[in-house]
Amino acid sequence: MITPVLPTYARADLEFERGEGPWLITATGERYLDFGAGIAVNAFGHAHPHLVAALNEQAQKVWHTSNIYRIPGQERLARRLVEATFADTVFFTNSGAEALECAIKMARKFHAAGGVPERYELITMEGAFHGRTLATIAAGGQQKYLEGFGPAMPGFPQVPFGDLKALKAAIGPATAGVLIEPIQGEGGIRVIPSEDLRRIRDLCDETGILLVLDEVQTGMGRTGKLFAHELAGVTPDIMAIAKALGGGFPVGACLATEAAARGMTAGTHGSTFGGNPLAMAVANAVLDLALDQGFLPHVRALGLKLKQKLAMLADQHPRIIESVRGEGLMLGLKCRVPNTELVQALRMEHMLTVGAGDNVVRLLPPLTIEEAHLDDAMERLSRACTAIEAAMGAPAGKSGAGS
Repeated sequence: MITPVLPTYARADLEFERGEGPWLITATGERYLDFGAGIAVNAFGHAHPHLVAALNEQAQKVWHTSNIYRIPGQERLARRLVEATFADTVFFTNSGAEALECAIKMARKFHAAGGVPERYELITMEGAFHGRTLATIAAGGQQKYLEGFGPAMPGFPQVPFGDLKALKAAIGPATAGVLIEPIQGEGGIRVIPSEDLRRIRDLCDETGILLVLDEVQTGMGRTGKLFAHELAGVTPDIMAIAKALGGGFPVGACLATEAAARGMTAGTHGSTFGGNPLAMAVANAVLDLALDQGFLPHVRALGLKLKQKLAMLADQHPRIIESVRGEGLMLGLKCRVPNTELVQALRMEHMLTVGAGDNVVRLLPPLTIEEAHLDDAMERLSRACTAIEAAMGAPAGKSGAGS
């Protein structure tokens, strides 16, 4: 199909007309179980009535004014995020990459305001993904994203994933902080163990540098905690969030302590669209749902059940699935066949998933799914694995797979 859209995406030949909860529906009425959730964006599924109502109500008032003026919804959302987290202050953006840009600038400005502008480097880990801007692809350090865009922006030395000895050795006079994802999403649902995250926090404190967390994918309840760093009992100095914060509406945020934000004075950063009234109305509605007292326990319970079911699936189809990894409802299947084969086989079963690095298939369902949806998903996963085994000429999985 000829299209005027820039061909930067290898899109599936599939389109949807509407959504209902965890389902996406084509124009011809075919229903797909959505275990990708727009890459961890649609935390409350599709067309959630509370979010629809908030959007419709605000759309009839004012959409945009710019940050020349005060925006009540912005101040309300910032206050609620501060009350629910480690942070003292919040800057609103349109995306995760922009939230990371703010975090990077803030970390550098912190040291400049303290009289040591030479401390500008942020140490990152291999396999990271922090966005698609020139700064964030440099931070991610992946050659496939850097190639062809000229010299990589300096300031992002990288160490092997999980190598704390290398991380400690990399800290020097130019180091401003450490920038990491508590769980690498694009990198393959690779979890930084809680004890390692606590040690990294200690290293930052010992050396006077900042801990900057990318919780764009892990945040807003995805792991069973409001933010993944809570699993380790640590707090960052700066944190970037987005994706589920808008439940499908483009919005991100950079949260920080008052101390870490000391250099971000009037005129040091800005955004035309960031935090506009329409985005804030939706994000405040998302927070209504995320802060409900039953929400996080539901995610934890469903996440545990899904992980147990997936472990059984891996036992039943050992030639397809090597292992299960992740936390809450941010889970990954480490594959023995190319992960693209499992993604495609699941699509044939009308189940949507997302590929990731390290040959992993990500399972990122809406956080509002019920146990019946898990059972449905397991049946589709079992059939997909069996279909791949049949194509390989391999023995089918053990009897009872997916039941």
